[in-house]
Amino acid sequence: MTALPLRSMLFIPGDSDKKLAKVKDCGADAVILDLEDAVAHANKAAARVKVADFLKATHPARRPMQYWVRVNPFDTPHTLDDLVAVMAGAPDGIFQPKTNDPEDVRRLSHYLDALEAAHGLERGHVKIIPVATETAIAPFTLGRFASAGLSRLLGLTWGAEDLAAAVGASTNVDASGQWDFTYRMVRSMCLLAAHAAGVQALDTLYVDFRDEEGLRASCRIARAQGFTGRIAIHPAQVAAINESFMPSPAEVEHARRVLEAFAASPGAGTVGLDGKMIDIPHRKQAEKLLAQAAAFGAR
Repeated sequence: MTALPLRSMLFIPGDSDKKLAKVKDCGADAVILDLEDAVAHANKAAARVKVADFLKATHPARRPMQYWVRVNPFDTPHTLDDLVAVMAGAPDGIFQPKTNDPEDVRRLSHYLDALEAAHGLERGHVKIIPVATETAIAPFTLGRFASAGLSRLLGLTWGAEDLAAAVGASTNVDASGQWDFTYRMVRSMCLLAAHAAGVQALDTLYVDFRDEEGLRASCRIARAQGFTGRIAIHPAQVAAINESFMPSPAEVEHARRVLEAFAASPGAGTVGLDGKMIDIPHRKQAEKLLAQAAAFGAR
């Protein structure tokens, strides 16, 4: 897993000049320039040009955040056209929708090998995050990511809307408004698959962009469960997501005390703190949390 996880990835419609112009001020760790669902079929070609021009306008080293592109899936005729159009602009990554299995990611990676070579980019520069639960077969293949050897794989995320459509469901939530069992199940499977593969686990979008309190509560739960970040569909969600996926001051203080306890007992595998015994996994977790806090500038 990278040292600095992507807390927030904000979707930006690829055919919207107005929204593309506001990217630099959105505050997200990454934006996903969308050529798929946010763009009508009639606008696909124009969106490719806009996104390609947007990428070319800023060298990767000078971008205010990472620039990713969601291409159209392999079951459409648009995937290669999307890739050919945007790769000259050296996107930081490709957000791959409706993947069935790791072999879809491998296929995309082969295309990127060729296109990076054609544009003089360092091999492996462009990373991949697949939406790994949007087809009926995809959940059954999640475990394969752990042994697939996909060097470009940066993370895994899941989606509920397309999966509901794939199985003919009229809704993806239960009577309480929470995810129905099928979607809770694939969410957990995606989380486990990401950690098994050693990559970032990104939670899916929170639909009601006006409900900041609900978003924050949902993000805190997701982080506690092991997710490292989340997809955003509106700029108003970015700050709440970023803050929720950073270690809290209380967590930082506890992690410091854990390391101090181990430092006071050199060579010990187990030490006592606040009446509890803590061991090496706790020390590793504390080290990871403090490194993340420092990287994000948390105090």
